[in-house]
Amino acid sequence: MADPRGFLTYARADVPKRPISERVHDWREVYLDHTDSRQVSQTRDQAARCMDCGIPFCHSRSAGCPLGNLIPEWNDLARRGDWARASDRLHATNNFPEFTGRLCPAPCETACVLALTPDAGGAVAIKRVEQTIADLAWEHDLVMPKRPGLTSGKRVAVVGSGPAGLAAAQQLTRAGHQVTVFERDDRLGGLLRYGIPEFKMRKALLNRRLAQLRAEGTRFVTLCEVGGSARRDLSVRRLRADFDAVVLAVGALTGRDAPELPGRELAGVHLAMEHLVPANRECEGDAPTPISARGRHVVIIGGGDTAADCYGTAIRQGALSVHQLDQYPRPPDTPDWARSPWPTWPWILRTYPVHEETGQRRFEVAVERFVGDGNDRVTSVVLRRVRVEKDAVSGRREVVPVSEDRTELPCDLALLAIGFTGVADMPLLEGLGLTRASNGTLSCGPDWATDVPGVFVCGDAHRGASLVVWAIAEGRAAAHSVDAYLTGASTLPAPVTACAREWRAGR
Repeated sequence: MADPRGFLTYARADVPKRPISERVHDWREVYLDHTDSRQVSQTRDQAARCMDCGIPFCHSRSAGCPLGNLIPEWNDLARRGDWARASDRLHATNNFPEFTGRLCPAPCETACVLALTPDAGGAVAIKRVEQTIADLAWEHDLVMPKRPGLTSGKRVAVVGSGPAGLAAAQQLTRAGHQVTVFERDDRLGGLLRYGIPEFKMRKALLNRRLAQLRAEGTRFVTLCEVGGSARRDLSVRRLRADFDAVVLAVGALTGRDAPELPGRELAGVHLAMEHLVPANRECEGDAPTPISARGRHVVIIGGGDTAADCYGTAIRQGALSVHQLDQYPRPPDTPDWARSPWPTWPWILRTYPVHEETGQRRFEVAVERFVGDGNDRVTSVVLRRVRVEKDAVSGRREVVPVSEDRTELPCDLALLAIGFTGVADMPLLEGLGLTRASNGTLSCGPDWATDVPGVFVCGDAHRGASLVVWAIAEGRAAAHSVDAYLTGASTLPAPVTACAREWRAGR
């Protein structure tokens, strides 16, 4: 039984970060080792702050964790130092807790009852407890391959090796199906590999988890474009002939561009992923990135996770200056529950560790134009103060200048991190006869099945660019439907429905 007064005994405390003066010069993870004995002891105290609420909104799926993580259960086990049982309960609902513990923004903490009032000292440090359990489980050899006892004789192709595809693959392999994951890149992991910087999650963790999947029987094929025509590719004809079911977990990788901006064509103006992917490849030991921030004045346009990843990457590459621009007003430091009723995801200022390091964030500004030199290379950006207006009928947003004043910033490298528009063009879609919806995603029914028999979809390809925890949840849910399609029924968990969406406050 949890300590009902634990939150009064212990103040909230997150794992400390490494000193800024140290971490900006390397690519190691920002936070100190969660498995250090001192940190483990403090994590047990943090777990004791959980009250084991009668209605635990922290794992209510729509407002809290979409995986339905059994948070009060493993909080209490962590409080008692029973790491083996805590790992069992954590892995019961989450295939990759070492990923979510590092990358998820923790809607579970927003939905924690202790987040309702500052008098409670803040939400339980759920992310800290989760990552500690996961890291200790690996350190103590508690994470073992789980090979199926029986095989179904059914073959499943999973296209894409990001978190949704890997979750679906692991669930289906454990259900006894022969699963092959196809990845068109040279390494596995999707955005976990090439979109997430090393300082947020070291790729050794991904490699370790992939080794577990291989040991369980999942097969992987890289450098293979499903639907392509190259020698290593897999044609749609062979895909349908060789596999009984197909799971599309191809992500939503098309970056939103701004071709209407004067000067967008200048050298040095790039989409965010054009910067992040080669930087991550360099960390993997590949050739130096051709788009480095070293010695440059960097301007990042956008206010989300991808923008912050570019921000931290630019700092570690040796940028002279970093500015991040957001067209929206600066959010408040604390939730306004009248505007975003608890336990919805509130509109508040989200400060990432990289924002503490150097550089500047600017709000209610937009780029009017990029300025170039005689060699057609960007040298500065011209900014204007703006207001974002939303049409009450159509819901469309319009960015409106509020002043004739203009500001010019030096800029040798501009990065557009303004979101993603959906599934990228690929021959597989045409080969299967699938078309994208108006929002760029692939539609499906309540059982995750597309209009093509035997073809299912999950993750960002279905819901649009979203959180890693939603990708894993959708992969698990789609696996349930695929298993039922192949065998007539399934006991695999289905944590979310295909129409599920997180509760989020508007701007």
